[in-house]
Amino acid sequence: MIDRKTHWENVYANSSPLNVSWYQKEPALSLRLIRDTQIALDAAIIDVGGGASILVDRLCDAAYTNIGVLDLSARALAHAKERLADKGCGVDWYEEDVTEFKPPHRFSLWHDRAVFHFLTSRADRVRYVDVLKRALESDGYLIIMAFAIGGPNKCSGLEIVQYDADKLLAELGRGFELLETGHEVHVTPSDNEQKFAYFHFKRVTDE
Repeated sequence: MIDRKTHWENVYANSSPLNVSWYQKEPALSLRLIRDTQIALDAAIIDVGGGASILVDRLCDAAYTNIGVLDLSARALAHAKERLADKGCGVDWYEEDVTEFKPPHRFSLWHDRAVFHFLTSRADRVRYVDVLKRALESDGYLIIMAFAIGGPNKCSGLEIVQYDADKLLAELGRGFELLETGHEVHVTPSDNEQKFAYFHFKRVTDE
């Protein structure tokens, strides 16, 4: 069985964050979905699997002031911390596996680009959803992006699970209203196309 932390530390030890397949020069879709929620600039946001992503930089640029980034890889987080060092942007960094995360407080928005689809074990998905429900405010927003049906079967040498809205809702259970879903074609640094699906929910009960 693959140790997730070891795997991702090795990925960032051997590759620049600019060369990994999931690298985005600009996280335009994520930013648009976050802005569409119209949450306050001081509302608590957590980027799950944010790692070395530039999304946290763009959230800081947009004057959001209560941001958390969670990732398994210390190396990935170190890249983001170094980039932000001169920006004076306060960020809470969590070096943890999301399935074992103990939220220090509740969040108004949970953003996950390409973590959930790596959870091929039913038990891990149940733990993820349990953490999500403990972390997200009762009227909070959930944004998940995952490989779409017909997209890649693997990423970074790991098996993944593809999703559409019905399949994801079945995993989340009751208490989430789907506000928007759609597809995005991600072009990797090596010019390969990957079919993603995105899902924007509002939490409507506190189960």
